[in-house]
Amino acid sequence: MNNFIFKNPVKIYFGEGMIASLSKEIKPASKVLMTYGGGSIKRNGIYNQVMAALKECTVIEFPGIEANPDYDTLLRAIELGKKENIDFILAVGGGSIIDGTKFIAAGMNYEGDPWDFIIGKAKVPAAKPFGTVLTLPATGSEMNCGAVISRRALKEKLSFHNPEGFPCFSILDPTAIYSLPKRQIANGIIDTFIHTTEQYLTTAASPAVMDRFAEGVLLTLIEKGPGLISAEKPSYNDCADFMMSATMGLNGFLAMGVDEDWATHRIGHELTALHGLDHGVTLAIVWEGTMDVMRREKEAKLLQYASRIWNITEGTTDEIIDNAIARTEKFFNSLGVKTRLSDYGIGEETIEFIRKRFAERNWNLGENGTITPQKTEAILRSRL
Repeated sequence: MNNFIFKNPVKIYFGEGMIASLSKEIKPASKVLMTYGGGSIKRNGIYNQVMAALKECTVIEFPGIEANPDYDTLLRAIELGKKENIDFILAVGGGSIIDGTKFIAAGMNYEGDPWDFIIGKAKVPAAKPFGTVLTLPATGSEMNCGAVISRRALKEKLSFHNPEGFPCFSILDPTAIYSLPKRQIANGIIDTFIHTTEQYLTTAASPAVMDRFAEGVLLTLIEKGPGLISAEKPSYNDCADFMMSATMGLNGFLAMGVDEDWATHRIGHELTALHGLDHGVTLAIVWEGTMDVMRREKEAKLLQYASRIWNITEGTTDEIIDNAIARTEKFFNSLGVKTRLSDYGIGEETIEFIRKRFAERNWNLGENGTITPQKTEAILRSRL
């Protein structure tokens, strides 16, 4: 077990009807900047619940934050927040809205170009206070201090972490899942699954207790995932298990004392930046290639994964690993997600572009820093 320091200050309100708790967390007469996306919150009733809870506040709305929130959009929100001298920011949406709001909250306290702290040119400033109402489980952003921001003009998608940028609170109502399109649910399941394996399928020295927690999340997703996709209206308990799995998948808990990978995410971000693919789709494409190419370094954990998650124990080492990778891909396919680059018209040109970009930036990925640009190329080539 590695040494670690763990702190997570986010207060969670979990359950049906908890949106009303906003009135307990945001002071009356506060000027609130409410960020959200394309307007689904107005169709599913969440908007009305939020506005009722904030009836004693002045609410300034900023709609239109995209999936994979764009830098230029977020700059407009920063300008609006500064102009209105807001007291608090409330993100109402999924991971993209929350990630974008983290950027807004930090950018409001920064006088230069906020892209500076995305690329490491400047320290991320302490964030303006903000909270979240989660509508789509996936990223765990509601309970962590990280965010991923796109800059479409530069074909970039980059992450940042802000130790002084956790949400003050997050409200998680599983009934929000009832109205979600199946595509978004599938993406959320896959995102949570890969978040977990990025912290689990690394070195054999991981703490046993953290391995078991991670395996619990994976088994829950495998058990609940197909029903969430097939049911016209999934059960409340299945929605609650999914929502809690997504939050626990990336709130720092599973990372305590373990080595982390994140190569699949880093490579997947390029596919989103270059082709606009859903984040969950990119992970479903790349993961199998990462496990295949890195099987020798990850051998012990892949064998453990095969045995504990898929009950695969027969065959040679490579046969067991091949089977575990295939079973995982079949699970992603069962959620309605295609898992090959060719399924999306992506070929050699993109692979070569990513290899060159990683080489120019000297990006070596993985828990041991051994996924070179050449291995990244091999991972993507295996997914054609």
